[in-house]
Amino acid sequence: MDANQIKALVQEQKVFFATNATRSIMFRKQMLAKLKTAIRQNESRIIAALYADLNKSGAEAYMSEIGLVYQALTYMEKHIDQLSAPEKVRTPLFLFKAKSEIRHDPYGCVLVVSPWNYPFLLTMQPLIEAMAAGNTVILKPSDYSAHTTAVIARLIEETFAPAYVAVVTGGRQENEALFHQPFDYIFFTGSPAVGKLCMQAASEHLVPVTLELGGKSPAIVDESANIALAARRIVFGKFLNAGQTCVACDHVYVHESKMPALIQQIIHQLSVQGVTLESIGKIINEKHFERVRAYLNDGKVVWGGHVDEATLKIEPTILLPKEGTPVMDEEIFGPVLPVLPYENFETLCRQLAQKPHPLAFYLFSRNDDHIRFVKENMPFGGLQNSGLGHYHGRYGFQTFTHDKSILSSSDRVDLPFIYGPQKPWKEKVVRLFLK
Repeated sequence: MDANQIKALVQEQKVFFATNATRSIMFRKQMLAKLKTAIRQNESRIIAALYADLNKSGAEAYMSEIGLVYQALTYMEKHIDQLSAPEKVRTPLFLFKAKSEIRHDPYGCVLVVSPWNYPFLLTMQPLIEAMAAGNTVILKPSDYSAHTTAVIARLIEETFAPAYVAVVTGGRQENEALFHQPFDYIFFTGSPAVGKLCMQAASEHLVPVTLELGGKSPAIVDESANIALAARRIVFGKFLNAGQTCVACDHVYVHESKMPALIQQIIHQLSVQGVTLESIGKIINEKHFERVRAYLNDGKVVWGGHVDEATLKIEPTILLPKEGTPVMDEEIFGPVLPVLPYENFETLCRQLAQKPHPLAFYLFSRNDDHIRFVKENMPFGGLQNSGLGHYHGRYGFQTFTHDKSILSSSDRVDLPFIYGPQKPWKEKVVRLFLK
């Protein structure tokens, strides 16, 4: 789709939004039901596409993507009436007889740009929330996850009119054309580098944006932690989807006295959870495969390190990294886990606080002082380099609506003291009300 076609599609959606059809709660419910039916009918195609793109098993595809999409649909089905209802607010006494409320209005024509690492979930979840909020939507899935993008495009085309929901496929050229369109809202999930380009382009039209980005999310395992449980959870979160998860633990700091035990338990959990070169998901493409493989040279491999170029797989790897190497400066986004010792907890936390803000921060501890220190002092979670804004559930509905304040005033009562000319008695009355 070229720039002129994209421009025409945006205009078509704006015209449809202006008909007010999407403002109807009944319409929104019907469209969400249609989407759920379409997903159920295409579930086997979605699973096959996720396997082709990322080597996800049927169980992993359902647990980490399809099932969560159903959950998002169910949430909106149950709560859309409550979320969309006007919110009554108190009216000042000097506006006697007037009534005030806040309405949650849809923005209009929304762009959703989604990534390749969870290509179905991270396309559908913001779509569901944008539809529930009453918007029209243009989806731009990643061209890296080509099989899943093709299934999504077909599903949407067969289910909705393009004036309501449409899919634009392609790569960087299409992204740039979309970013410069006068959307009413842009929701972007991807890398900080492209997120900055998106926000810069959106500023041309003062388009509000949500940016779901990433970063190097650390984990700390202190001397009080349950080492076996920490290892179990780290292995699951880190190596799910071959480490290609934006909130995955990027690297681990462990108290020096517990480092041998943690490494031993991580190796044990890799075996227990069946995470091997054969079972792990694939790296999305050759470019990313070579990038992650290069990290194996940035330290001492104490477990794993084997690769399969033919299938773009990298064995789950535990790495003792060298200082100043790329593996400790760049978001890994792959199945390589650097493990580093630390001596003093507060010193480590102060050092981490000086780094770019991560999307997530994991602390394994039974020490209440350490837990409190992290809660109160560590910056993380969708701010600065890791993103802007939020979504999921009611927060997703709020993201795709703007609050409109409405004051309905009676023509039967019109208090005279608010009008000029100013008199001493009027000032006394005003001071009585405003204090």
